[in-house]
This record gives sequence, structure tokens and C-alpha cells, in this order.
Amino acid sequence: MKKSIALIGSTGSIGLNTIEVAKRLGIRVAALAANKSSDILIEQARSLRPETVCIYDKSKYQAVRDGLFGLGIKVVSGMEGLCEAACTPSSEITFNSVVGMVGLRPTVEAISTGKDIALANKETLVAGGSVVNALVKKKGVRIYPVDSEHSAIFQSLQSGRRSDLERIILTASGGPFYGKSRRELSGITVEDALKHPTWSMGAKITVDSATMMNKGLELIEAIWLFRVRSEDVEIVIHRESVLHSAVMFKDGSVIAQLGVPDMKIPIQYALTCPERPESGVRRLSLTDYGSLTFKKPDYDSFDCLRACQRASNMIGSTAPAIVNGANEAAVAAFLSGRIGFLRIGELVTEALDSLKPETADSLEIIEAADCMARELVLSRL
Repeated sequence: MKKSIALIGSTGSIGLNTIEVAKRLGIRVAALAANKSSDILIEQARSLRPETVCIYDKSKYQAVRDGLFGLGIKVVSGMEGLCEAACTPSSEITFNSVVGMVGLRPTVEAISTGKDIALANKETLVAGGSVVNALVKKKGVRIYPVDSEHSAIFQSLQSGRRSDLERIILTASGGPFYGKSRRELSGITVEDALKHPTWSMGAKITVDSATMMNKGLELIEAIWLFRVRSEDVEIVIHRESVLHSAVMFKDGSVIAQLGVPDMKIPIQYALTCPERPESGVRRLSLTDYGSLTFKKPDYDSFDCLRACQRASNMIGSTAPAIVNGANEAAVAAFLSGRIGFLRIGELVTEALDSLKPETADSLEIIEAADCMARELVLSRL
């Protein structure tokens, strides 16, 4: 079990759950970092007394510094500060629950200093998988997946030899609009998109679930995490969110991880693996559910999923960074009321069609592709 963590992205839903888990297990939080939620960050820091606190939004630096005055806590800001928090020397593992591309560079910096990573930031591997995996191998560190689906795969793989793996079964809730046609999706509002049937998440990730972009990103992340090909991953719609994902071995055996939809389970396992202490989570009763359903995804209605599927066939290039960057810009435009729901997927597809992927062999190339994708989207609003 880990004794201390550096938690970046502490004020989001994953971050809040991670703090609960850390308190339950007696794990020290050596660093905290947040984007803009300065009041929550100050409250967390006063309670947990970390060594370092980072507020990414530099305009709120003074407010955080004033709020923590006299407590002996170092306050930093911006990307430099985020990287410093991620690399806090006394932490045993860096827990990355930052949302978006901003999470890539601090992950790389933390790995460079020899930190293991508990990863809830999809973009780290989606955009920077080639760089991150090469560095992980060089430094001899480990990445522990936190997403419920990737944690389920990680746990299920422990039942057999990796050389005997045949297929990964990646489950998806289908989001709030499962079964709707493109025509029905055309009238979706921001309020509609923020109503997820199962999980409580931040606005950006909730919209990604509604467009199925979230599952497309998880497909690409799974390829890097488990070193498989796109064709080795099958996406399955599972509305109940009980079977979190599964693996199939060469003998035809399918091993799955099931549980109530509660992020404390994968968060805790990332910090305690291979131990499984009491989690305080409600127990699963299969008879209460009665039945579990599994369907194929609708690639025709959900452009984002189809774009990610295309990008997943270009692993090692900047194609995944392009679709991710375009999506982040498009989702921001949707949330601000500048575009309609279906336009998100159209813009992601346009970026993938318009920008030529390059070999993703450096952070600079990856970040340049991300920037170009965002600029393309903004130019077409």
C-alpha cells in the first residue's frame, strides 16, 4: 500500500473521491493541485496540510497564498507549478486526475523523476502514449489505471498470462443518448448532455460520455496501457455499468471485474494493489439487477467514436492527439453555446481529415498537433 501521494486534479470528482480513499487508508497527501477551484483547494490544504499546493490558474495564485498564509505550505502556479507538485519528492506515487491535455507534461515530469503513476487522465496516453511508454520502460516505473474500465482490465489480466490474451472487452454505458438517431441528437441541449445515467463527473467528461468520445479515448488508452492492437479491443455497450470490462484468453475463457458503479474501488486498487482492504463501498447484488445487457455501439450516430476508431489505427502518430485536441476545443464551444451537439463530432472528424498526422516521437510534436487541432476548430466556429 502506498504511504504518500501527490494528487493533481484534487477538486474534481476523481480528486474528491481520492481524498476520501486516502483518509480512510491513512495515506498522506504530500501535494495538491487544482485548476481554478481555489476555495475548495484552500479548504483541502488546510485539512490535509500537504507540502506543496498548486493552483494552475495564475490569476488565483495570490488568493490561495493568502488563504494558506502561515501554514508552511509552498504555493505554486501554472504548468511549472503543476509539474513541481506532481514531482513532490516525498510522494511515492503521482495520482493524476487532471482533465485534458494539460495532464500530459506533469505525468512525463513525474515519470522522469522515477514516480509511479496512478492514471485517471486519459489524454496522457491518448496523445502522448509513445513518449510516455518509452519513458516508463526507461525509468522502470509502473502505471496503475484508475478509469473503472481500465482498472477492470488490469485486474482481470492478473488471472492469466499476458501471452495468452486474445481480446479485451471494453464496456461503455452508452451515455444518456444511447439508442437515439442522428436526427434526435440534433436537438440535444447542454442541459441534456450533462445528465449521465450512471456516473457523476465533471462537465467535459460528461459531454464526452454523451458523444461517446470518452469511449473512443479509452480505446486508444487501452492500446497503450496493455500493448495491444486496435483490432484486439471490442467495445460493448453495457447500460447497467456493473461489468466494468473483461478479457478473453486464447482458451475462450472470459474473465471480468464486476462491482457497483463507484470510483472508490478502482481508485483504492491503484493505491493498494495487490492488496484489497475494506473500501466502504456498497456491495453488488446481482439479483437486485436481475439481468445485464450487452449491445454493439452505434458508429453511425456517434462521429466521435468513429473518429477515435480511425485514429486508433494510427497509433504512434499524432492522429490521437489531433482528435483529442479538436474534441477539447469543440466541447468547450458546445458548453458555451457556440455550437450544437452534433457539431462536436463533425469538427473532430474535420480535424482528423484536414491535418496530416506525424510521428509522435516528442512532446513538442504532440503539443504542436494538439494546438493545430484546436486552432482548426476555432477557425470553423
